Amino acid sequence: MNTGRKRGESQARKITLKMARNAVRVTVDGRRRLDLSNMQMAEFPRCLLRLVDVEELDLSRNRLQKLPEYIERFHNLRWLDLHSNRLAEIPAGIGQLRELLYLNLCNNQLCSGGLPEELGQLDRLRSLNLGMNRLESLPYSMATLRELRELGLFDNQLTQVPDCLRRLPHLRKLNVCRNPMRSPDDDSGRDPIRRVECFYLVDGDGLCETCTRKCREKLGRLDQLRSGVGHAHSSSAWLLTPNSVAKEVQALRR
Repeated sequence: MNTGRKRGESQARKITLKMARNAVRVTVDGRRRLDLSNMQMAEFPRCLLRLVDVEELDLSRNRLQKLPEYIERFHNLRWLDLHSNRLAEIPAGIGQLRELLYLNLCNNQLCSGGLPEELGQLDRLRSLNLGMNRLESLPYSMATLRELRELGLFDNQLTQVPDCLRRLPHLRKLNVCRNPMRSPDDDSGRDPIRRVECFYLVDGDGLCETCTRKCREKLGRLDQLRSGVGHAHSSSAWLLTPNSVAKEVQALRR
């Protein structure tokens, strides 16, 4: 048993500063991108503190179980990809990444207590992927993410659409596929848990006349979801639409 354990531990890769510097590339739009994805890392390399000026950081498909609090020192980050790790919680320091536009935490081990309230400080965030975790709720502070356009919540443990989402004025894509959504008006003796497919918030102006008519017909069967998403915004009439009739809308990429 000890031999097997040591063999497994030896597969974890240690990243040196030289390796990290060699992994930095300049993107077509002139941003410095550090790609350390799929490197078998089990710990966040402390040597990356010498590269805190990077604007994009890809640490996806590793074995990271935690992020250090000093992640807050990467002030220039606009793009952070941590999908497919083993993260059980995110440190409060994430809220200091005030330039962040894109954050991918998909396919980790996050429970509701693992998301800090400081997540709501990312007031420039436009895309957030929390799919394939163990979330039963979201921090209400996420209601302050006023620039959020895309949110992935698929494959979690949500029993209703989080109430904080109704306060997001620019949210256009919302994926809650494969959550155990509970129907509030199910009084029968049948199992009240039902599985819902993806749905999206779509501006009415983005649909053709035929699709708009179909959406309105579908709304009767989706009344139980409205309370979690809210009704019409003051600026335009929003539609809660199944992906079978939405126009030019696709699910968030995992």
